[in-house]
Amino acid sequence: MENNDQLNRFFEEMKAKDEGLSVPPFPTQKPKKLNAWIPIGIAASLTLIGIAVWFEKPVPDPPAEVIIITLQQGENQQQEITIEESTYLETWESPTSSLLTEY
Repeated sequence: MENNDQLNRFFEEMKAKDEGLSVPPFPTQKPKKLNAWIPIGIAASLTLIGIAVWFEKPVPDPPAEVIIITLQQGENQQQEITIEESTYLETWESPTSSLLTEY
């Protein structure tokens, strides 16, 4: 019981001391303004993209014939160009496939 009385007196004294303290004013922050040019610029960009997509010309179909140009290494480290004409691309080789076999 004595401990409770001591604690109550301690906190009462602390409250009395706190009442005498002056509290500095809390600084107010101004709300940040959203620059009006930012939404206008975004709207203008989206409008221009929409117009570009709307008036885009259709891509023509590729020709039925395909010309295949290959560069091959011949004898004595000479490079040879071969040109083939075909109606479609029969085979495709990855441009990096040589990395798998040479290194």
